[in-house]
Amino acid sequence: MKVPKLLTVAASGMLLTMTLPTVSFAATKNQSVQQGVGSSVLQNADYFGNTAPSTPVTVDIVLKVQNEAQLQHFITESVTPQSRDYRNYLTVSQFRQKYTPSADATQAIISYLAQFGIQSQVYSDGLVITATGTAGDFNKAFSITLQNAKFQGKRFHATKQAPRVPGLLAKDILCVLGLTDYSDLKSLSIKRPDSTTNSPTGPLNLKPQDLIKRYDVAPLYREGATGAGETIGIVSLAGLNVQDPYTFWNDMGVKVKPNRLSVINVDGFSPSDSSYYDGYDETTLDVEQSGALAPQADIKVYVGSNSDTGFVDAYARALSDNQIQTLSVSWGESEGAIQYFVDEQEETPAYADVFNELYMEAAAQGISNFAAAGDSGAYDTSEFAGYGIPGTYSLAVDNPADSPYITAAGGTTLPWHATFTTNPTTKEPLPSAVSVNVTQERAWSWDYLYPYFDARGFDNLDGWNSRYFVGGGGGFSQYFATPAYQRGVPGVNQYTGVLQWNISSDGNQLNGHLSPVQTVSGTGSGRNVPDVSMDADPYTGYLVYLSDAGAPGENGSFQTYGGTSFVAPQLNGLTALMDSADHTQIGFWNPQIYTFALQKNSPFTPLNTTGTDNDNLFYTGTPGTVYNQATGLGVPDIAKLSQDFVAGHKNPSHHG
Repeated sequence: MKVPKLLTVAASGMLLTMTLPTVSFAATKNQSVQQGVGSSVLQNADYFGNTAPSTPVTVDIVLKVQNEAQLQHFITESVTPQSRDYRNYLTVSQFRQKYTPSADATQAIISYLAQFGIQSQVYSDGLVITATGTAGDFNKAFSITLQNAKFQGKRFHATKQAPRVPGLLAKDILCVLGLTDYSDLKSLSIKRPDSTTNSPTGPLNLKPQDLIKRYDVAPLYREGATGAGETIGIVSLAGLNVQDPYTFWNDMGVKVKPNRLSVINVDGFSPSDSSYYDGYDETTLDVEQSGALAPQADIKVYVGSNSDTGFVDAYARALSDNQIQTLSVSWGESEGAIQYFVDEQEETPAYADVFNELYMEAAAQGISNFAAAGDSGAYDTSEFAGYGIPGTYSLAVDNPADSPYITAAGGTTLPWHATFTTNPTTKEPLPSAVSVNVTQERAWSWDYLYPYFDARGFDNLDGWNSRYFVGGGGGFSQYFATPAYQRGVPGVNQYTGVLQWNISSDGNQLNGHLSPVQTVSGTGSGRNVPDVSMDADPYTGYLVYLSDAGAPGENGSFQTYGGTSFVAPQLNGLTALMDSADHTQIGFWNPQIYTFALQKNSPFTPLNTTGTDNDNLFYTGTPGTVYNQATGLGVPDIAKLSQDFVAGHKNPSHHG
């Protein structure tokens, strides 16, 4: 077959027409490429007939990063003060030229798809080709059959057949995403459960000013930092009522730049879609929190659908636009769940690598990047209880926070005290009053509330997952090796843990509490998560202003939320603030902060107390270490951290 000579390609949001050479693939042997068909398409989904050939389908062809070792070296050098490349970040075109397949290779893929009537757009970073056509078109192009399916009340299309393309194309393709439109990525925020207390004391219903005081942010404001000249980026899988953040900032007494917020809907996802506002509280709190801390920064929200392609394309658009200096995400999924779907041939083995490639690009372009570490403590897959996933109660971490090229945001609980006397549902007195007393900032998990939950009658299989398995994510990645910046840091790849649960050896069965709790120690391997932590417990949580989804101003009210999904956007906003303090661009945090943490005057306070007063359901602190898997390097002093970030910028003589 011959190829049409005119094809459409996207560059920096503009559509360009390119003239391509005529190529024949008739004699080329086809090869399988990895596919992703959705993160929650279980084997027992109900499949019922082939998808109508005329059904519109959007697919992402994710390309392989080239010269990866060289790229990784550049990223490290770009944040090393002694290097000539220090903060000499790449443009999008430079990244594409050096680290993605050649223009000819990309055009060959586009040309092949065009033979089947499939139109393609290439993001200007050169990593992602978004292709649109019909089910019939893709069936022919990839030698597959798309089928209709239903799972958990959702209808979708999918195939378990590996897509096939000519061999000369397959060598440059990492994977194909989007041959299903089912996905179940989770928002990592939790609304504070109702409770009745007597004489609660401590930080309740927090405002931005409480964070500013707690983590020593005020010196930056006194020096005149406001975030001016910076642009905060947020990737989300739901829209928001744009007016809600302005109401929040006004009521919080934060004077912000007017008209600062832009929403970029990706792949045509818009308020007219029925799922557009599913999770809008997450997007809203991300904007409210980051924007309050850097009041004069602009904010761009990249909104994709809750699907593989929606998630990837939101990042591809943000990075290709390259108009932001800092970026965060508060959606994710357990490595354990992803691996199950990979084993079932229902997700691509390259799923985690897709985001890792995008995060390498962000680092090379000097974009600071943050992800929430998860809200199920050390047992991240427990959020999928009931799905039949093997190892539901095994130790696991969250993706995409597991990437070595993103800063994983963990969670703590602030000091507070309360006495619970009444069941808030029945209004009946509890069997006896239950007091909780958190005396110092600790790793977040709700084990300190177990006596209260027991008194409420939640101590059973139905109650365990929603109340007892809650806390800040942390542990060891099964996908990524220990990065160089973590190696040699005291506490990395070694741990102290507390065994609180009777779990079967295969991790499938939960049999209740262990008594007494056992303290254990051992070694681990892989990327250690998280990197840094701040308050995330809903019981010491933050105010969020929300009006009804899609109905700005209707029934608006303040509610209290928590979750590591707060920490990621807060670090996002604080980075914009620090950037503006010295008119610099901090870039990728991790190689820098692990160096700072080893200094005598570290900007981090490790939370190293051992035991159930400081754990994320398993991992706890080890005295004398710099790092632990419950809270990472610990909690930051932002003023000190800012000084460390700008030190190399102010001393150019450090450069080699």
